[in-house]
Amino acid sequence: MPAITVRDITVLPRVVADANLRPRRVKSITTAPQGHEGEGFPVRRAFAGVDLADLDPFIHLDQMGEVEYAPGEPKGTSWHPHRGFETVTYIIDGIFDHYDNHGGGGTISDGDTQWMTAGAGILHIETPPEHLVVSGGLFHGFQLWVNLPAAKKWSPPAYQNLHASDVALLSSGDGGALLRVIAGEVAGFNGPGTTQSPITLVHATLQPGSQLRLPWNPAYNALAYVLNGFGTVGDEKHPIKTGQLVTYRDGDLIVISADLNQESRAPSMDVLILGGLPIKEPVAWMGPFVMNTKAEVLKAFDDFQKGVLGIVPPDWNKANRPLSRDGIGYKLGSDIKGVHGTPDELQETNN
Repeated sequence: MPAITVRDITVLPRVVADANLRPRRVKSITTAPQGHEGEGFPVRRAFAGVDLADLDPFIHLDQMGEVEYAPGEPKGTSWHPHRGFETVTYIIDGIFDHYDNHGGGGTISDGDTQWMTAGAGILHIETPPEHLVVSGGLFHGFQLWVNLPAAKKWSPPAYQNLHASDVALLSSGDGGALLRVIAGEVAGFNGPGTTQSPITLVHATLQPGSQLRLPWNPAYNALAYVLNGFGTVGDEKHPIKTGQLVTYRDGDLIVISADLNQESRAPSMDVLILGGLPIKEPVAWMGPFVMNTKAEVLKAFDDFQKGVLGIVPPDWNKANRPLSRDGIGYKLGSDIKGVHGTPDELQETNN
């Protein structure tokens, strides 16, 4: 699992937790079901079965892969719309292209992040480059959806391309964990991502037998998702493994430990750690739209059908993946299939 690594972790700033910090207790541990996304690439739905109120300000998280594609197998999505939130796509292994109808996008690879603010509405496509389709290869990453407060849901679409070399690199207090701060603040160090909703996003790699004691903003919620490996969470040492999500209770310290014995194919434990300031607003979510009310969601579907969210750029060079208002699952009615594992039926919560 390359992402971005360092030859000598001892030269990095160390995150040393104050002894007076209060460790967060574990609230829940859930196992992500597996499915397929877009044109058929495998995903784990990390937030499945977790109450939206416990995730706030996050909405959705897909672990994409890990999969070794044969030649001709790599797959992506067709052109599709979004409104009302942000998508964060982080590539650990492999290569992925993103394009949108506002000129954003490009290619991301090991450790790069694409941060798209859908805001008032956008069309985009995510796809492997042609050379990867021809050759096949390893692919692994995740996509996170971050909700926007009502005051920002109608903001202009925006795009950030965060290179692997831009992330803040830190070490745990025991020197056994590498921390990549993608967005937000950890122990006074800030990641490169500019966030509309206050959040922190960290990719941590723990060596066997190491423990991470990570100071955490007490006003934020706290989640940890195991991308690969085995370990425990909390001072109570609840077991956790690949494909499991932990939600934490109140406190100002996150505790994660890696088991001494790990898989031979992945000798370390990789964890996505995230949290943010809860928005505490009603959420209405269906398919590719995350709004505050059912009426706003239905309006988003209507706007998409009418072309209000825009058109596919005329110079788009992958004409074999056009925008289809019926074929990609956004036709109003009972045949809505959603995208990125989103719900077929309207979900609502008052948070």
